Amino acid sequence: MGFSLFVYNAGGYMRKAWRIKRNDEFQAVFKNGKSFANRQFIVYMLEKEGQAHFRIGLSVSKKIGNAVVRNRIKRYLRQVFFELETDIAKEKDYVIIARKPAAKMDFHEVKKSMQHVLTLAKVLKVRVQKGRKKEPRVSKN
Repeated sequence: MGFSLFVYNAGGYMRKAWRIKRNDEFQAVFKNGKSFANRQFIVYMLEKEGQAHFRIGLSVSKKIGNAVVRNRIKRYLRQVFFELETDIAKEKDYVIIARKPAAKMDFHEVKKSMQHVLTLAKVLKVRVQKGRKKEPRVSKN
């Protein structure tokens, strides 16, 4: 599996410039951003003018499960953003909060659910394939 030179560093970790880690940054997104949700995830989104790329912050409560489950969900979410990197609107900060049903999902279900919620937020670019528009696939959950 190849890593994007921009998103990931040599160790395979998401670069600091692409992460939201500080509490005041999370609070700014919560307070000033818009939210979109489905049964598995809540996505808060804040417009950041002049930012060259998006940043993500992940929040998975201890109510969701033990450390293994929480870390798996976060790993899946980072991978989803990595795979959708070119389709996701830049110049935004995203905070993703996982809900309880996310604990029982595999990677493909997480990806479908995130595509659904990002489509609701209107931040996924429409793909063009062979002369016709193709919307990202969305689950019917």
